[in-house]
Amino acid sequence: MKRSLLMLLAMTGLLHAGERQQLIVSVAADWNASSGLLQLFEKSSGKWLPVSPAWRVLYGRNGLAWGRGEMPAAPPSPDIPMKRERDKRAPAGLFRIGTIYTYDAMLPEGADYPFHTMTAADAWIDDPALPLYNRHVEVDPSNPPPWFASQRMRLDDPPHRWLIEIRHNADPPVPGAGSAIFFHIQRGPDARSAGCTVMPEGRIVEIVRWLRADANPRFVLLPRATYLAVWKKWGLPTPEAAAAVLGP
Repeated sequence: MKRSLLMLLAMTGLLHAGERQQLIVSVAADWNASSGLLQLFEKSSGKWLPVSPAWRVLYGRNGLAWGRGEMPAAPPSPDIPMKRERDKRAPAGLFRIGTIYTYDAMLPEGADYPFHTMTAADAWIDDPALPLYNRHVEVDPSNPPPWFASQRMRLDDPPHRWLIEIRHNADPPVPGAGSAIFFHIQRGPDARSAGCTVMPEGRIVEIVRWLRADANPRFVLLPRATYLAVWKKWGLPTPEAAAAVLGP
């Protein structure tokens, strides 16, 4: 199959789950944890193998909540919160990786992944009352709609230089179920986010260089106990392969 067709299928989600070749795994201690570990995996001969060290990342300041991704819409337990707009929780589950958004005209050397250079025309809708909720849109900046000022993507905010889209609540979006979830640069060593997974810029750039659309990349974020309960059913790395990110 030609690379261009593989890339198209990967971005539209039409590749079979068994053909995922890249996986970003992040594990938190529990549902209220606002930090955890993240590691990159690639599939070789049908097995997930780590291809990076595990490094520390930060989540939403209130911890995690069950997201809308590729696995069951309902959380595994009724006491687990569902992700909601402005709850300051990072969505947990298994998610497609979408577009990279950047201030730069080009990706770093060695990168090869669909990206979009942000301009004054770009917005990401996080208002559940608007019809294009949780969508990237471009407008005519000389004649913007009334909502644009509050929804525009920031062009003067260093932590948003690299935004890697985590496709939570994306296919299709449900109003109020959470929006604008990305990997991006953290604001400080212990500065939690409003719901994104954040880390130092060097680590973001490492992911940007590593991602390949024809590898059908996914992101999984779970508390440790939940990961251990679902890894086999979800086709995730074994606890032995994921020992570094699972922790003691």
